[in-house]
Amino acid sequence: MTNNGKSPWDPKDQPPDLDQIVEEWQKRFNTLFGGSSSGSSKKKGPPSTLLIVLGLFLWVLTGLYQIDDSERGVVLRFGEYSQTTTPGLRWHVPWPIESVETVNVNVVNRFKQQTTMLTSDENIIVVDLVVQYRKTNPVDYLFNVRDPEETLSEVSESAIREVAGKTKLDFILTEGRSEISLQTQSVIQDTLDEYGTGITVIQVALQDANFPTQVEAAVQDAIKAREDKERYGFEAEAYANDIVPKARGDAAKMIQEAEAYKAKVVADSEGEAKRFSKLLVEYQKAPEVTRERLYIEAIESVYGNSSKVLMDSDGSGNLMYLPIDKLLQQNQAQKNESNDNTATQTTRDNPTISTQDPRMRRVR
Repeated sequence: MTNNGKSPWDPKDQPPDLDQIVEEWQKRFNTLFGGSSSGSSKKKGPPSTLLIVLGLFLWVLTGLYQIDDSERGVVLRFGEYSQTTTPGLRWHVPWPIESVETVNVNVVNRFKQQTTMLTSDENIIVVDLVVQYRKTNPVDYLFNVRDPEETLSEVSESAIREVAGKTKLDFILTEGRSEISLQTQSVIQDTLDEYGTGITVIQVALQDANFPTQVEAAVQDAIKAREDKERYGFEAEAYANDIVPKARGDAAKMIQEAEAYKAKVVADSEGEAKRFSKLLVEYQKAPEVTRERLYIEAIESVYGNSSKVLMDSDGSGNLMYLPIDKLLQQNQAQKNESNDNTATQTTRDNPTISTQDPRMRRVR
């Protein structure tokens, strides 16, 4: 017995039979479409028509789909492209006739890639590359390339290898990162456009560039050697800049001295020639007198630089020789000794005068 005093096995309290529910709905459906509910309603008709209509209605409802503002819908009819739909509530012929692929065209995707490569000066470098992109053409993105993301990864690796392979290591490690990023982005975008991937590269960032740990010591030695080479080159250039102007100045000085010597010799020659011409005129006027005068001038020129004196005594044929040079040297020595004695006496009379004064030293 239940709480209300009724038995749970009472037939009146059992739930209605499913066949009865279907029969009632069939009656209502027949009444709705003009059918009679008397007489034949006593017969149980098959519920297949209602089920078919209900199934068809539900199948039609499966064709409804929603496209967000950042998405585009690509409708496929038996797997072939049919149309591209814009944001909003849309409907297509349900599966298996048509299907819809949604592609987000506004979101910015990114991936990071690390690549080891050689630079133009044959140095090994490890580059961390970050690529940001959008799927701007849904149709090309879905149909032209089997795996667009994998294609983008391979194209990015190939592009950074191409750009770095044409660049020196110092430029990559210092001020060349932004320029290399722009060049890499341009190469990636050109390749993706050629493949028709429907992807637009927004930005390429070269986050890090460094040496592999296995070769870092060798690379540091190579960099030091390169720096030493540049330093020695600068020192040699500075030495050349210092010595070359001096050599040019000495060369110009020697040329000017040669020109001056040339002018002096030419002037002396011209002067001697004019003097000889004038002397010839005088010689033609008085040959004996001119000859005698030339002889006397020659004797004066020769003996003028000699300390010896020769005298010819009148009335005898002997030539007297007097060592005048010795006499002159003796007189000079006596004079120096007299000066030394005077200086010594002055020092004794005036003790404040130091004998170490250079002006009071004895001349030996």
